[in-house]
Amino acid sequence: MASSIDPAPARSSAHSEQLGGQARRDLADAPLLAAARGATPSRLPVWFMRQAGRSLPEYRSLRQGVSMLNACFDPALLTEITLQPVRRHGVDAAILFSDIVVPLRAAGVEVEIASGVGPVVSTPVRAAGDVEALPELHAEQVAPVADGVRMLVSELGEVPLIGFAGAPFTLASYLIEGGPSKNHERTKALMHAEPELWHRLMSKLAAMAVTFLRAQLAAGADAVQLFDSWAGALSERDYREFVLPHSTAVLDGIADAGVPRIHFGVGTGELLPAMRQAGADVVGVDWRVPLDEAARRMSRDAAGPPAVQGNLDPALLLASWEVLDRQVRRIADEGRAAAGHVFNLGHGVLPETDADVLTRIVDLVHELRP
Repeated sequence: MASSIDPAPARSSAHSEQLGGQARRDLADAPLLAAARGATPSRLPVWFMRQAGRSLPEYRSLRQGVSMLNACFDPALLTEITLQPVRRHGVDAAILFSDIVVPLRAAGVEVEIASGVGPVVSTPVRAAGDVEALPELHAEQVAPVADGVRMLVSELGEVPLIGFAGAPFTLASYLIEGGPSKNHERTKALMHAEPELWHRLMSKLAAMAVTFLRAQLAAGADAVQLFDSWAGALSERDYREFVLPHSTAVLDGIADAGVPRIHFGVGTGELLPAMRQAGADVVGVDWRVPLDEAARRMSRDAAGPPAVQGNLDPALLLASWEVLDRQVRRIADEGRAAAGHVFNLGHGVLPETDADVLTRIVDLVHELRP
């Protein structure tokens, strides 16, 4: 299961295991961090999922001849790519340029990102022997990512850096299906037919996500996002039984860092109360559920509504400015029903988006009352 990426040199445990390894920046008043903890920020904070990527001409130029995964393991390159949208748009946070499968690749799993397809696993994980053979991730294996994080926090000034990891269910889906899937049939079949094996796999993947996030936090990340791309394929019952304990384990595994934890999934409107119980400080909401309704759903069995993130439909970025102005104002208004609101899209920036439109949205959001 060798990787084509050269193995990173061994690092001391102080470098990657201890969250105190990098002096944490004092950014308590940063709008994103204030909103995440339910305080009133100086302005409504905004950033965009996939803000660093194919919508930017400078990104396309920089990535020529460089594969996605190799870019994710190049500290200088991932630093520059992460910084590009901060410079261009004036967003309130940088999101680490990475991919869901980076920790798998770092651990030694043979996975590639195929153009036009997505992550492809050469040997799917579908039996007990496959699960037992799945390697553990050690912090030194993601040292290049941690090096990039250190470079970023030295460049970002007062702009927070959000670390990133894929949630166990989404990683499991790629491993079991061998790539992207519409129906997740093999994943659901294994989940129900062999629940003990399923939970062993998920426990391994949760540990991998914790290791990856703790390496980023030790290097100075100011917040983290746990991204569960495919959780919306599940019923709430299945989510609670087969996924919630493991997403909780990831979020609990980094709780001692004391930074905001964001949890996001696509198509998860029916899962929002359960996702809140996983322990995140901010729950991301896609465009299908209004933010005030999402806050109401998540406050049913809790002391009050949580902070939310979202939720402009990315497709509307191709609409007229009149449409966007109206939708941005609506979302900002609906977000006031939550304990805090971080303006974002309901999923990632589409490649054909005009980058100037994103900049204009940032300027508008910053004019609105938090």
